[in-house]
Amino acid sequence: MSSIIQLLPDHVANQIAAGEVVQRPASVVKELLENAVDARATDIKLIIKDAGKSLVQVIDNGLGMSITDSRLCFERHATSKIRQAEDLFSLHTKGFRGEALASIAAIAHVEMKTKQDQEELGIHIVIEGSKFVSQEPSVLPKGTSFSVKNLFFNIPARRNFLKSETVEMRHIVDEFQRVALAHPNIYFTMYHNGSEHFNLPNSNYRQRIVTIFSGKTNEKLVPVQEETEIVNIQGFVGKPEFSKKNRGEQFFFVNDRYIKSGYLHHAVMSAFDGLLKDGAQPTYFLYLNVPPNTIDINIHPTKTEIKFDDEHALYAILRSAIKHSLGQFNVAPILDFDRDPNLDTPYEYKNANANYPKVEVDTNYNPFSDEKPNKHFSGNNNYKKQENTASWESLYVGLKQDTQDVSNFTFENDEVTASLFDEKEEEQTINRTYQIHKKYIVSPIKSGMVIMDQQRAHQRVLYEQFLRNMTVKQASSQQLLFPLQLYFSSNELKLLSELQASLENTGFVFEENQSDSVHISGIPINTTESEVSIVLEQLVSDLLDGIPDSSFSQNDTIAKSMARSLAVKTGTYLTEKEQENLVNNLFACKEPNVSPFQKPTFITMRVEDLDKKFAI
Repeated sequence: MSSIIQLLPDHVANQIAAGEVVQRPASVVKELLENAVDARATDIKLIIKDAGKSLVQVIDNGLGMSITDSRLCFERHATSKIRQAEDLFSLHTKGFRGEALASIAAIAHVEMKTKQDQEELGIHIVIEGSKFVSQEPSVLPKGTSFSVKNLFFNIPARRNFLKSETVEMRHIVDEFQRVALAHPNIYFTMYHNGSEHFNLPNSNYRQRIVTIFSGKTNEKLVPVQEETEIVNIQGFVGKPEFSKKNRGEQFFFVNDRYIKSGYLHHAVMSAFDGLLKDGAQPTYFLYLNVPPNTIDINIHPTKTEIKFDDEHALYAILRSAIKHSLGQFNVAPILDFDRDPNLDTPYEYKNANANYPKVEVDTNYNPFSDEKPNKHFSGNNNYKKQENTASWESLYVGLKQDTQDVSNFTFENDEVTASLFDEKEEEQTINRTYQIHKKYIVSPIKSGMVIMDQQRAHQRVLYEQFLRNMTVKQASSQQLLFPLQLYFSSNELKLLSELQASLENTGFVFEENQSDSVHISGIPINTTESEVSIVLEQLVSDLLDGIPDSSFSQNDTIAKSMARSLAVKTGTYLTEKEQENLVNNLFACKEPNVSPFQKPTFITMRVEDLDKKFAI
């Protein structure tokens, strides 16, 4: 039998490796940005076309590469970051495997221009699917420019699996923000289809956060700082009143590398215990510096997971540091049972001179006297003027007193027994719905009874109502006396502006939009003012998770999100009239059997089923 195992060609091996390293255009953005940071660049430009499907270009002013390095960087496991296995535990760079550029070159058209500062000419290399097409000297500025075009051109199945441009662009923005937040000392700019999305000059951590996530973010941040032998922590957490339903603004950085850690997230949540509403998520931007030999980064292709030597100590330090900051800045209430708050000195009287109180004595007071003591005593300083009040009888002096004998009057003493309504009609209006545990509504029908889930039923009613309004474009809206101003990040504002027409069809009325906020002067008729921010935040969160391409599907997503936010919740008491309206509205829907999320809204129990339950 002949041998069947053979060594794969390099270009095939590179395509296989690219499956883990390059999952979507955002993966290319991450790898190229981290390479630019490792090259000690101070100015990095990211240029995107068609959400990265046509072009991803990163231009930096870093060290650049020599002719030999520029060819060698596209080989597998070729890197300048480490020399031996022990270097994995003393990493100070983003990359170390040497797989990214080889994987990218295997599945795209790559064009690289690079030049070192001391060289007169640079090098221009073109690669298509791991094959070197050209290499020639060129006059270039200092630094490196990587252009990745036609991603997945030789893997059509992989290209077909890419999502819509909006979704892919959101992932690119996420990766860009993570690198930009970790390195505020670097000037970052980002362009998409010729328009500038971000312009982030070098600054400190707080200014970088505020520049990315709108100016309103500044007042939400509470600084956190702690230095120990195990870890140095600095950064910011958001005030509890600004918490959101989604986890959009939660960032952990370890040694300037973005990571995901459910264990550390739990430490943050435990520090906020008792301060957040149910389901709310806090905002945090936390930068942890630990010795490189106490962590292991080489456990995941994307390097977003890290193993710590002493996770328990890190958990405790992080939790206590956040608790200390929340208490220090009077965000968390302080419970001191031995302290009387009435004795606290106001700030305006802190340095004021004390005034001695004046003591006045009533020399005429006799505790054994039968006369009532003078309650309106005043010494040298009279503070209440005594007034002589006349008797109430004086009010009637001089009035004509006319009296009549009421015994001569006759009154109708027959009882009125007639009724405006017929008793039979009154019997028909007896309450026919009952609420059980503030969750279910029971309504009798001819064959038995209907048991309805009030939250799912209301979701179905609102869903069809919003969908009908967006289709017919005749939504009713209630005008606000004072417009609401809601603050969002730049990415969320861009999404809201794209969906403004659909939202206006549901009843929202938008005024001018500013760079970091929206002004709303009208809201749907079944929405209260306090619910507007919750509805829009949930809507933005749902839409960012994946916006369909077709307009109808987009309207469907909006209707589902708003129905879920505005539906009456389990645990809400409903009056008899509200219960009856909900039952009637549900059965007036086109599909009353299921909620918008394909869950049953009611069940029917027949009299025969009840008889079987009681059968002996």
